[in-house]
Amino acid sequence: MIGRAQNRRRVVVTGVGCITPMGTDVKTIWEGLKQGASGVGYTSIFDASRFPTKISAEVRNWDVSEVGEDLGVWELRGRHTKFAAGAAKKAVVDAGILDAKLDPTRFGVYLGSGEGQQDFQCFARMMAAALKGEAFDLALFTKAGLEWLHPTVELEQEPNMPAGHLAAMFGAQGPNANCLTACAASSQAIGEAVELIRAGDVDVMLSGGTHSMIHPFGVTGFNLLTALSTNNDDPHGASRPFDKDRDGFVLGEGASMVVLEELEHARKRGATIYGEITGYGSTADAYRITDTHPEGRGATRCIQLAMEDAAVNPTDIHYINAHGTSTTVNDRVESLAIKKALGEHAYKVPVSSTKSMMGHLIAAAGATELIVCLLAIRDGVLPPTINYHTPDPECDLDYIPNQAREARCEHALTNSFGFGGQNVALIASAFKG
Repeated sequence: MIGRAQNRRRVVVTGVGCITPMGTDVKTIWEGLKQGASGVGYTSIFDASRFPTKISAEVRNWDVSEVGEDLGVWELRGRHTKFAAGAAKKAVVDAGILDAKLDPTRFGVYLGSGEGQQDFQCFARMMAAALKGEAFDLALFTKAGLEWLHPTVELEQEPNMPAGHLAAMFGAQGPNANCLTACAASSQAIGEAVELIRAGDVDVMLSGGTHSMIHPFGVTGFNLLTALSTNNDDPHGASRPFDKDRDGFVLGEGASMVVLEELEHARKRGATIYGEITGYGSTADAYRITDTHPEGRGATRCIQLAMEDAAVNPTDIHYINAHGTSTTVNDRVESLAIKKALGEHAYKVPVSSTKSMMGHLIAAAGATELIVCLLAIRDGVLPPTINYHTPDPECDLDYIPNQAREARCEHALTNSFGFGGQNVALIASAFKG
């Protein structure tokens, strides 16, 4: 095993914040996950009654006023940006950095953010105006857009906007970046933010992800890919990672943020430390856009790289929060990759998918699942994979079925694999002076 680089700056997590379908504060979310609750229900953001998939995991009954922001100021900003603001405000308050007199030039933001929601009704009006029989008139379409589209709303849907707004909220004048590597985005953002701190470029990074694709375009796209569950009669039971009868994922939304800090910087201000980010691996399948490599070559190498980075052996991994989408291919290939990367120990390490409870948060999924790993380490409790009833011979690991489990956890691995063959693995470890 390759050892940790000598004299490398260590990176710890000093604050966490979440806005998810399971709740909008970390304590509530964590209790729900331990109890095997579900945030899935019938879609209410738009009328999905004629769609093949009528269910989703929505963030309900929340707005930015809950974190002290003016609703009028935020009215035209994207749904993804509002989620990001809420999660970030909770994380920085939790970390206590607002009163820490940080050097603003050494405080940055690195997000994995998806695109915002477009104005579907306006787009539909533009299409109707541009159709003359079966012919599409681009000039009429453009004319309608110039007349009806709101310039601020159009700008605010862009994936870079949340990071820019967060920098302004907290005076973060350091590096500001966003990556959009599909379902791996927020894990990759956190990994790259860790590297910036390790390299000495910054002392503090606000990192994580935000996304909402619960809109007609998003649901249509995933339905066309046959990626979504159509188990509309049983919303709570629709997400069934690793179960033989799984039929696709449930689309979720939300944001999760972490405050990453160089260890000595955190110590000097007496910060509470959730854990340490010790491992980061990133690869590409270099295969197909929507198909995972059937032998899991990218996923396997990604996990191996994270273990090498953390200087841990397979037997040191005590828990894996799987990507575990509940699609036929992902769950099979991820199980295979875990076995290839961890060898015989794969059959001894508990694995669970919290997407079974909160759906797939797409660009925000990885950050959310990293926070779950930190809480599992802190409390010695591993959340379950709910809706696991029928074993799949090709998915033959310990998936912590249906009930949480108490267990010692010092090193937790979390996997994020995105469309396009993007693979990221992170290792969170218990902090030991």
